[in-house]
Amino acid sequence: MSLTAALDRGFGITRRGSTVGREVLAGSTTFLAMSYIIAVNPAILGDAGVPPAAAAFATCLAAGLGTVVMGVWARMPLAVAPGMGLNAYFAYSVVLGLGVPWERALGLVFLAGVAFFVLSLLGVRQVLLRMMPAPLLPAIGAGIGMFLVLIGLRNAGLVQGHETTLVTRGDFSEPGTLLAVGTLLACATLLARGVRAGILLAIVGATIVSIPLGLAGEAGRPDAGSLGAVMQLDLAGAFAPEMLDVVFALLFVDVFDSLGTVIALIRKAGLARPDGSMPGLERVMCVDAGATVAGSLLGTSTLTTYIESAAGIEAGGRTGLTAVVTGGLFLLALPLAPLVAVIPSAAVAAPLVIVGASTVGLAREIDWDDTDIAVSALFTMAGIPLMFSIADGLAMGTICFVVLRLLRGRASEVPWPVRGLAALFVARFALLA
Repeated sequence: MSLTAALDRGFGITRRGSTVGREVLAGSTTFLAMSYIIAVNPAILGDAGVPPAAAAFATCLAAGLGTVVMGVWARMPLAVAPGMGLNAYFAYSVVLGLGVPWERALGLVFLAGVAFFVLSLLGVRQVLLRMMPAPLLPAIGAGIGMFLVLIGLRNAGLVQGHETTLVTRGDFSEPGTLLAVGTLLACATLLARGVRAGILLAIVGATIVSIPLGLAGEAGRPDAGSLGAVMQLDLAGAFAPEMLDVVFALLFVDVFDSLGTVIALIRKAGLARPDGSMPGLERVMCVDAGATVAGSLLGTSTLTTYIESAAGIEAGGRTGLTAVVTGGLFLLALPLAPLVAVIPSAAVAAPLVIVGASTVGLAREIDWDDTDIAVSALFTMAGIPLMFSIADGLAMGTICFVVLRLLRGRASEVPWPVRGLAALFVARFALLA
């Protein structure tokens, strides 16, 4: 039996209306669309103290292994990698904001991943779904997008802190700021022209330009520091009671982000059943959660199913072979991981703004004509970036929604699990006070 025939039989390629060649092309397309994470994630985690070379190694290895398992076991054309938004929460809210050492923060990611894995095995994700006001789900995504935009603009030097006005414009004459603006324009132009690897190409171009300007970092040797974050997580510290809300925030956002993304992608691929149910959804969720656990052991923040998988699906990917190809390319990138240190921070700021801007678009799904929803959504969207905390934004929006519904005599529209979650958030604020 030829290799092509074996792959066809093993992945059911013909049965899903695809070909081996199309699956390989689709997997390569997905990799190019999401490969920017190899540079962006180490830059974000580096701000939290994780050695950039080690973070790059963990990013490639965790994404590669997780995506290959997604293809071989879950049989879906989906890819996983460290999630944008959750990595920013890890670095800027948990580590820099709360003063939690990055090793303990990895322990928190581990606990959230284990909890997600158990919930996926037990099939009780519906419990979590009922705990969050459904009208606020788009606001959470939009708030995380605003969080990324704020961080990107700050790292680019376009905005900076100010004692009187809180924030103000940056110094546009700085070479790093000008480089960031150029990178942002290049990213937007390439993506608008349909270039799948637009973000990656813009980062590479900015890095080349940064070298004569003296803005580039110093690349390490291919074997230098790659294992610096492996098995460095602090589990004992992660069990501290005051860390419970951080674990909950990591779990909550990962569950909803992954579930929403997976359902959308499966539908886009035309793999949903006639009754609307999703084949293999439990396996996909288990792989997603397992990848987070593995990533924390390797030294990176929460992994999640990537919406960029839609690029491969658009290219014709319909089976797990697409994911295997994408994961294999991440593994092939491992020897180059330490080289990400040469990328200047200004070049990485642009993808944060681009990805954040696309996520803010979820706000269009909010029912702005319903005052309770509109005010609660605004609290959520504004709270996440301005408080520099996904957990605080979630709490503010949920409490506001429940209180407004109850005050207006619409208690029947608030399920008891949602009321319970709001009560927990009130207790959390009381304890913090």
